[in-house]
Amino acid sequence: MKTNEEAKRKYEEMVKNASPNSPILKNCVIAFFSGGLICTFGQFLLNFYQNNQFSAEDAATLTSVTLIFISSVLTALGIYPKLGKHCGAGTIVPITGFSNSVTSPAIEFKKEGMVLGVGAKMFLVAGPVLVYGILASMLVGVFYYFGGR
Repeated sequence: MKTNEEAKRKYEEMVKNASPNSPILKNCVIAFFSGGLICTFGQFLLNFYQNNQFSAEDAATLTSVTLIFISSVLTALGIYPKLGKHCGAGTIVPITGFSNSVTSPAIEFKKEGMVLGVGAKMFLVAGPVLVYGILASMLVGVFYYFGGR
């Protein structure tokens, strides 16, 4: 028994020594500003489209499509993962982060074919988010409908 506990203690000490301390405040600040830059760029696109004679609805759609396209291309070029490494949670701004989470597995599994590779694995990461997000929104809608307004 004692050797088990001693081995466990040594392992925990080894993990503690090998794991670097995370600079939480620095990471939060970087994530805040990088996410803010992505959102600012989105606002710039929205203003650009609205100033070029698109309706507010069309401008919002074009902004979303543009952000999805840019983040997919950056993911395919290997740039978005590098941004994620340096910017942390700031790069998971919902629309660009979701695009990255769909594009990454699609690229990774393309060698397995279009159906069993790209088609089957594309939502490997994003799938659970979609399922539980849709389920949660349905439950909230049902509670809202039957619970009164």
